[in-house]
Amino acid sequence: MGIHFVPILLNASKLVGVLATLSVTANTIAFIRFRKKFLEPLDNPLDESAEDLATFDTDKNEDDGGFFFGLATAPAHVEDDLHDAWLEFAENDTADSNPRPSQQPPKGSRSKGGIEEPTLQYTVTKKGMKSLKMAMEAISRGFERFSEKEEEEECHNVAAWHNAHHPEERLRFWSDPDTELRLAKDTGITVFRMGVDWTRIMPEEPINGIPNSVNRAALEHYRWIIERVHAYGMRVMLTLFHHSLPPWAAAYGGWKHEKTVNYFLEFTKIAVENFAQLVDYWVTFNEPHVFAMLTYCAGAWPGGHPDLLEVATAAMPQGVFNHVMHWMAVAHSKAFDLIHEFSKNSSLNARVGIAHHVSFMRPYGLFDVPGAVLSNTMTLFPYIDSISDKLDFLGINYYGQEVLSAPGLKLVGNDEYSESGRAVYPDGLYRMLLKFHERYKHLNLPFIITENGVSDATDLIRRPYILEHLLAVRAAMNKGVQVLGYLFWTTSDNWEWADGYGPKFGLVAVDRPNNLARIPRPSYFLFSEVVKTGKVTRQQREIAWNELQIAAAEGKTRPFYRAVNKLGLMYSVYILAGGLDIPIQRPLIQRDWRFNHYQLDGLKDPLSCTFRFVFAVFFWKRGGNRKLKKSSTEGYLDHNYSSITTKDRFIPSVGAEVNEENLQPAAV
Repeated sequence: MGIHFVPILLNASKLVGVLATLSVTANTIAFIRFRKKFLEPLDNPLDESAEDLATFDTDKNEDDGGFFFGLATAPAHVEDDLHDAWLEFAENDTADSNPRPSQQPPKGSRSKGGIEEPTLQYTVTKKGMKSLKMAMEAISRGFERFSEKEEEEECHNVAAWHNAHHPEERLRFWSDPDTELRLAKDTGITVFRMGVDWTRIMPEEPINGIPNSVNRAALEHYRWIIERVHAYGMRVMLTLFHHSLPPWAAAYGGWKHEKTVNYFLEFTKIAVENFAQLVDYWVTFNEPHVFAMLTYCAGAWPGGHPDLLEVATAAMPQGVFNHVMHWMAVAHSKAFDLIHEFSKNSSLNARVGIAHHVSFMRPYGLFDVPGAVLSNTMTLFPYIDSISDKLDFLGINYYGQEVLSAPGLKLVGNDEYSESGRAVYPDGLYRMLLKFHERYKHLNLPFIITENGVSDATDLIRRPYILEHLLAVRAAMNKGVQVLGYLFWTTSDNWEWADGYGPKFGLVAVDRPNNLARIPRPSYFLFSEVVKTGKVTRQQREIAWNELQIAAAEGKTRPFYRAVNKLGLMYSVYILAGGLDIPIQRPLIQRDWRFNHYQLDGLKDPLSCTFRFVFAVFFWKRGGNRKLKKSSTEGYLDHNYSSITTKDRFIPSVGAEVNEENLQPAAV
């Protein structure tokens, strides 16, 4: 009988071989197409030998070809006395029974690398039920399941919140806006992006009519704050919906229902009638697809409460993601018309757009290509396509790149990351601006960088980050992309959604136990210098970059607020899809990620690495003594540094010997 199974096994083996070959071939073709579309070498239009690498005409109005700088924030990040969905979400977990942090100011702590920052007062939690979020980046941030975990710290809805000093106070922007506004004004910016919170203005569902549901005192106070912005010489960009759904709307399903569109329009009408004369730019929605994913597909943010079926079918055409995005598109389009109709009747010049989140997504391995394609397909263009005729400008929120590995997001060892898990990649902003310009140039649609920033308590990454992303913006403008302005996120460290007070995004540090005292970082002064001169200089670039590379060469570390498993995955099926209460330490990376210097890695899965090795050996044998191509970590040595002296050269690669004397920044 066993003999008869031999042909069956042989045929089965052949079938498996054929299927494997077809799978590899299909994914290889998909990667070739992906690479051609997203990973082509850059054509840099900047002259890196010039003293002024980039200039921005800040003396002209945007209508005359001018450019503005600004700073951005949101109500949920900064407003005190705000009983919104985020406060409920943070307080509504089992940690409520834990004692509050000590009222005594904490002592400073020193990390391994010697970089000092204020410490948080930590509380010890009880062992118990731990919520595990299983992430699918292209669809959502996770299914949710429960498992008993002993001897482990309990998970909070919002990380690094219960261990912060008076977290509910945020930055007291409601009771004391002048502290933030004064800091913003002193940088020289001309546009301040803020928001009005829907819950504060409409604290209950307007089932008994709008007049009975509106908080008139809140409207008056918001108007006073906006007038304070003008008093400091800044114009206002006002966001209507910034990731904060009123709890009363969440109770019936929020953006899954059409009536939320009608309620939002009533809220928009109230805002327009009260603030239109004081607002220059309107942002109806901030990052709608991010809100839809994390709220309705993952349940990682307040207000969604998805069930297993919704999560499992989220990416389908009739799934919850597309359903929610449809109603948010309808809401934007109607709000656009409402704002313009009111402005026309009041002889006002309204500019209405959205702030669209864009990350540069690339696959880690060959079989991750379909996931990266799906993610881009769902998030890059569909929402904008549906509202493209209802935009006066398109806001771009860009923070970095994400590397997709089948179960989640990969932490690539030789990439530099923000504290909140975004890989630093200025080239991605340039690439995305060109992509969006190409798609919508027939509409003559201008762009605004409505958010760009990095969480970095050490402030070593932030300084070159600002400069390199501004170079990316200038390069895109030189290629014909119409960019009206650039807003940095953000002025002061604040509440960062489900990551709480962990990641530090601010140009200004905040000493929470010391009455929220503000401590401007070096990046604050660098940003101010760029804003006031309208220039990014070669000297600024060299100083900022060399200081980072010296710190990296010395082995200095910085905080990292993402859990990472043994496979190097963040947001995976194996680990919590969220932030950490207490950060781990991660070394600063010696890799050249400056604009137009970053060398993209090839696919890193075992199969792709094996193919590259075999091909390298084959071509080496054919080429005799010809040198193999440098690895991606050394690739930036191929760039021409003829204009840079030996004294100003940068650290070449990981593990290279460093002569600190040759890395000193030029004198200012």
